[in-house]
Amino acid sequence: MSDTYELKAEAREQVGKGSARAVRRNGKVPAVIYGDKQPPLAIALTYKDIYYKIHGGGFLTTIATIDVDGKKIQVLPKDFQLDPVKDFPVHVDFLRIGKDTEVNVDVPVHFINEDKSPGIKRGGVLNIVRHEVEFHCPANAIPEFITVDLTGTDIGDSIHISAVKLPAGVKPVISDRDFTVATIAGSAAMKPEAEETVEAAEPEAAPAAEEK
Repeated sequence: MSDTYELKAEAREQVGKGSARAVRRNGKVPAVIYGDKQPPLAIALTYKDIYYKIHGGGFLTTIATIDVDGKKIQVLPKDFQLDPVKDFPVHVDFLRIGKDTEVNVDVPVHFINEDKSPGIKRGGVLNIVRHEVEFHCPANAIPEFITVDLTGTDIGDSIHISAVKLPAGVKPVISDRDFTVATIAGSAAMKPEAEETVEAAEPEAAPAAEEK
């Protein structure tokens, strides 16, 4: 899991579109903290802090602590909205984290040892079917990413989720099938092995007989 961080926030007494617009006019971002069997809490975050966290990567898989007027609440960002034109944050939803909280999160997939894949060495191409996989896991044990080892893979091979080593307590949300994460596909530019074998086996043409 990525390192946690802390954000300072102010509680909002009023909610609704009018209140949210007023918060944005003051250079802040409206947000809501919900879950853990407690009533929702409307807050306002500093625009600069939340902007860089959202665009810095790993925002939805990293637990944060929000200091709301001196009260610290552990949360996981669950959703955010960006302005469709200017790309700045306009609202954020946070889920309260209790000791037994479990969540569904999309986790990035990283691939290693491409140089140890016979298929890729022969000109094959790594075809990534899933750049992210949705997992169910404890909120305090969210993996930053999962790793797929390509060692020994050849053209035509498929890497399924069952072949990926997962941390304890982390399970795919899709549980009814062994879905494909990536394949090693042939490339149009590569030379088929069969043609190479045939060419190597063909004897050289015998020289033409001399005319008498």
